[in-house]
Amino acid sequence: MREQAADFGVTITGGAAPWQIFQQDGSGTAAIRLTGRYRRVRLSQELPLTFADVQKGRVTVKARIARESSGDSVIPWTDCRVLDGGAWEVEFPAVPAGGLYRIETYMEYEGWDGLSCTRGDMVHNIGVGDVFVVAGQSNAAGRAKDPVDDPPELGVHLLRNSGRWDLATHPLGETTGAVYTGHYENHNPGHTPWLHFAKILKRELGYPIGLVMAAYGGAPLRWWNADENGALLYNMLELLDAYRLRPRAVLWYQGEAEGFEGGGDTYAARFASFVSDVRERLGAPALPFITFQINRMYTPCGEAVDRQWGMVRQAQRDAMYALPGVYTLPSLDVAMYDFIHNAASGNLVIGERAARCALSELYGRALEWRAPEAVRAVRRGPDRVELLFERVYNWLNCYEQPASLLPFDAEDGEGLVHPAAYEARRDSILLTFARPLGKDAALHGAWRANPGEQVPWDCMRLPMLGFYGLPIRDE
Repeated sequence: MREQAADFGVTITGGAAPWQIFQQDGSGTAAIRLTGRYRRVRLSQELPLTFADVQKGRVTVKARIARESSGDSVIPWTDCRVLDGGAWEVEFPAVPAGGLYRIETYMEYEGWDGLSCTRGDMVHNIGVGDVFVVAGQSNAAGRAKDPVDDPPELGVHLLRNSGRWDLATHPLGETTGAVYTGHYENHNPGHTPWLHFAKILKRELGYPIGLVMAAYGGAPLRWWNADENGALLYNMLELLDAYRLRPRAVLWYQGEAEGFEGGGDTYAARFASFVSDVRERLGAPALPFITFQINRMYTPCGEAVDRQWGMVRQAQRDAMYALPGVYTLPSLDVAMYDFIHNAASGNLVIGERAARCALSELYGRALEWRAPEAVRAVRRGPDRVELLFERVYNWLNCYEQPASLLPFDAEDGEGLVHPAAYEARRDSILLTFARPLGKDAALHGAWRANPGEQVPWDCMRLPMLGFYGLPIRDE
């Protein structure tokens, strides 16, 4: 009897799940296609209840979309297509961005005593807005356990690794009930930047934001590259395909693995291949990628590892110019939780920076987000180099700290040399070295795994992007 009672009337079997965020199209709407089953039964009027199938008469299945807050119709009651074998389907071609909404259904049919109306399923707390997929390694997945106030908020929802949508809460990358093989982490994740990011966007844009967590701790870039291991790429695509999602953008934080194991010299080519492959497989040739230069590593590591970190940061900076629709942000100044993972307080900073970038580049808001960038190194004498910057907000700050704390090194045939003195100007820094520099000298900035404490920043408190191998030119 319970089995009969559970499935009489209208049931929804596909097309929408509680808490799901649907990606809107360019017109600000989303198409929602529902499928389901229906069953006609006659309910006895006596206890104990009994159910009898009703075979005759026409059936009309109806569905609508209503606001959760008020119950008023967003899409009015609509006749669904009734199919053979007790199935039905309907498509709402233009559900407007917004929410939260609920889907309601019911059935009318000619029964034993005339026209009857019976129950239908509902799907609660859905929204139409923008969906962002998170990819990378542990600083994307989040490791921080320090306490910070970053509560959930209705309208910011998460596709969990269980394959179900839910209200987004930390940790976003939990693997409870995970059904995706790329998400059985060996370390419980913690706080991430992305809930804060999504809440900022939701408040600014006025519609829901969805997150899909596909990051995996310790993952090198080859795990995301279809031409190599590719396991995490396919895992991400499986997550998206489960709900036919085509995200608004990818949020990417990765590179520490290459800093450890080598691969800094191939990072640019591998990342370009990854971006191209994702765009091709999702049918989105202009899919944006919002990325971050990797932060510090406090563990002493030696010069060889330092150089790998420098090459990775340089490749991450270059990607912004080599690949249209890729945006690179700094994280060198944010607080850290341990020797390599960003703190929860630092993640709030990262989330805000990513949100400012998205609002500017994806939504046309007039917001500053670009960090200062060193673009030229010019000789001003045998032992002096002027480092010139672009995208400096007001002026550069070094706060008159000693030169020993600056993150710069020149390199020529005699090896590395650190500045002995400097002069900070509005959009340049004049560096004086302890010896004359050779003809083919180059300059590195914020390149080591743990660069100097005083990374120059501008009046927006944005630190400069790290660089490696900037040629020193003659005047």
